[in-house]
Order: sequence, then C-alpha cells, then structure tokens
Amino acid sequence: MNAGLSQYLIVCPLVFLAGFVDAVAGGGGLISLPAYMIAGLPVHYAIGTNKLSSGMGTAIATGRFARKGYIPWRQAGFCVVCALAGSGLGARLALLLEDGIFRLLMLGILPLTAVYVTRSKALAAEKEPFSQGKTLAISMGIAFCIGVYDGFYGPGTGTFLILLLTAVAHMGLRPANGVAKAINLTTNVTALAVYWSSGKVLFLLGLTAGLFSITGNWLGARFFEDRGARAVKPIMLTVLAIFFIRVLLEPFGLIA
Repeated sequence: MNAGLSQYLIVCPLVFLAGFVDAVAGGGGLISLPAYMIAGLPVHYAIGTNKLSSGMGTAIATGRFARKGYIPWRQAGFCVVCALAGSGLGARLALLLEDGIFRLLMLGILPLTAVYVTRSKALAAEKEPFSQGKTLAISMGIAFCIGVYDGFYGPGTGTFLILLLTAVAHMGLRPANGVAKAINLTTNVTALAVYWSSGKVLFLLGLTAGLFSITGNWLGARFFEDRGARAVKPIMLTVLAIFFIRVLLEPFGLIA
C-alpha cells in the first residue's frame, strides 16, 4: 500500500498540529492517530504509521530528558522491561482484530477520550513518597498496563503515565516525567516493530509526518506556555468529532 498526495496533505498538517498541541498541553496523539484515519488509511496502517511519526518526536523528547538528568535509570530500566512486554502484547492483540471490529471499538473509545480531554485538569500536588520497593513495584505494573494500551491503541499514553506515576506510585513530578518518557519511547518502538514486521507501516508517509511532528513540537514549546492548554482543547475535540463522524458513517457507504 502506498500513500497518495491527498493523504500527505491531510496527515502532515494535522500531525504538525498534534506536535504543537503536545508541546503546549500534551495529548497530541489524540490528533495524530485520527489524522491518518481521516486520510483514509485502514486502522492497522494508521496505528503502525502513527507509531513511526510519533516515535520520532518521543525519541527527541526522551533524549532531552536524559541529557538533563531527569530520568532515574534504575527505576526506568525495570519499567522499560515491563513496558516492552505490554506493548508487544497490545500490538499483537490489535493485529488480531479485523478492521471493522476495531472501528466499532473506536465508537466506544472516542467518546471516553473526549470526556477525558474536557475534564482533565492540572496535576495534583505531589504526594508523600512510598518506599523505593513499593514505588518500583507499582511503577512496573503501570508500565505493563499502559504498555498494553499503547501497543493496542495509544493516544494519551504520556499523559496517562504521568498521572498514574504521580497519583498511584507517588513519584515526584520530575522523575515521573522522566520515567514516562522512557516507557513511552519503549512502547512506541516495540509496537512499531510489531506493525512493521506485519507490513502495516507506510514508511515514507510516517517519516515525513514525523518531521512535521518535530517541527510542531519545537514551535509549540517555543511560543506557548500555560495559557495554551485552554486553546488546544477545542482543537482536539473538533478533530475527534470529525473522526467519530467518519467512523460512524463509513460502514453505510456515506463517506469515502
């Protein structure tokens, strides 16, 4: 399967917007995956190709965190192993589902995602830390479960990880961000490998979109700070609404 010019014209601007949104408020994956499906890619190609483009941005962000010393490597290492197993399992489960069944699942997932976007708030104050052993055990469980989710579907993974690591594992915000980046990069690469080996990645489209994602991330980080979060929620909801309508109408032949 090869991508046409119209698909590049739809995907690349939306993935740029996803990168911009991700830098400003997080949740860029809530735009980037629907972008591929709005462009008409089958579900598995959309997820696989999105893993390539989003993984490029995640790799750069993880490298930046590592250079600044924000990743506690001992804890991150154990979490990465769990994330590796979870993501591989999630991706294989996704590939077992037929395209039509996956789209039916989207009809349930998308409204829940929209509710999450509208109700999400800033992170609560940091909680009293657990013992190192308890924090590590909880973090490993979180890494596996979110790894399954990211391999299977993916959008919102980074945000979910930070929320769970801070609220459930009682990690500080900075190490939680660092561990989340390491986990997210692992789940992206693992799922990408599974989809790639199954021939479900459009390399040129994903690579091109990845460059747009990196540019969007750079501009978002450069020009916007806290006030941008309120501005991007309507954008996310608009894209999700368009995607929902497309998934709803496509089985009836009312949309190409």
